[in-house]
Amino acid sequence: MTPTRTLATTARVLMQVRHDPRTIALLLVVPSLLIGLVAWIFDETTVFDRIGPAMLALFPFIVMFLVTSIATLRERRSGTLERLLSMPMGRGDFILGYTLAFGALAVLQTTIAVGFATWVCGLEVEKSIVLLFVVAIADALLGTALGLLASAFARTEFQVVQFMPVFVFPQILLGGIFLPRDQLPNVLETIGDWMPLSHAIDALTAVATGDEGDGYIWLRVLFICCWVLGAIVIGSLTLRRRTA
Repeated sequence: MTPTRTLATTARVLMQVRHDPRTIALLLVVPSLLIGLVAWIFDETTVFDRIGPAMLALFPFIVMFLVTSIATLRERRSGTLERLLSMPMGRGDFILGYTLAFGALAVLQTTIAVGFATWVCGLEVEKSIVLLFVVAIADALLGTALGLLASAFARTEFQVVQFMPVFVFPQILLGGIFLPRDQLPNVLETIGDWMPLSHAIDALTAVATGDEGDGYIWLRVLFICCWVLGAIVIGSLTLRRRTA
């Protein structure tokens, strides 16, 4: 991998997204709208203070997964990846370039979502808003990395959607949103404890409620970052030049 080729890929992806207003709206507007809808549903109650952090983890994660996986898959289906890899560019340059591009978009998305959730929807945060921002960015990057990994195995956009029950739905069901993980059957609790979205939800909830120390939160951020790194490495090793 070389920094010049990686940054060139990053710039190209950002330029493509810039000229796609629907993708920009999906990335930057939809997560905040969904968070606002949940806050509106539970207006005049304290429910949003309890589930708001989980929603802040869930919606950006899903959006980043979908956009990243479909965008990367289109590069293969159009033959762009095959042409790029015929040049002095490796799979690592391609994957890391996409990671940086969508990582930058994830930072922007997180800034909007966190600001909207706290200042517009009234989500109360006991700890530092900066710490909430850091955890939310790690969560969005997780969606990006898993999206890149899913795109390495999918052949069509429809298959990307089909991968959601594998990459996304189990994490939602076992992440503690519907039922605390310690109340799940032992096997499901163990599986949920190893899923990265569970740790994102735990960390965001801890930042909002202030029930846990900073060490507890940073340990979960580290766990998420390990998943991100692992997904990027596996994605770069399994990425095919072209989808048949």
